[in-house]
Amino acid sequence: VQLQASGGGLVQAGESLRLSCAVSGTTLSMATMSWYSQAPGKERELVATIANGRNPNYADFVQGRFAISKDNAKKMVYLQMNNLKSDDTAVYYCRHRAWSGAGDYWGQGTEVTVSS
Repeated sequence: VQLQASGGGLVQAGESLRLSCAVSGTTLSMATMSWYSQAPGKERELVATIANGRNPNYADFVQGRFAISKDNAKKMVYLQMNNLKSDDTAVYYCRHRAWSGAGDYWGQGTEVTVSS
């Protein structure tokens, strides 16, 4: 199983980015997919989750600005990030957790830098 995150970059405050996570070697339909962020010097924290049959969940600090989505057929997970703030500067990781408990996989991270 591999997760490949992409889409990070340098943007100005107020702009948008869309992160992508390509999954191979497993399916998305029986798993919870998540995005995490890790700012410099801080612990990794949950940003958003999505799973079949469940409403997406968001951390309070991104509620109303970020949107998580997935395409099971393409095995892709996305994070639309709008109205970015300097506090959103971090490395963003995608995570795949199978409902069976058989696996817990992380992507390599994609860096987002928001200049104010």
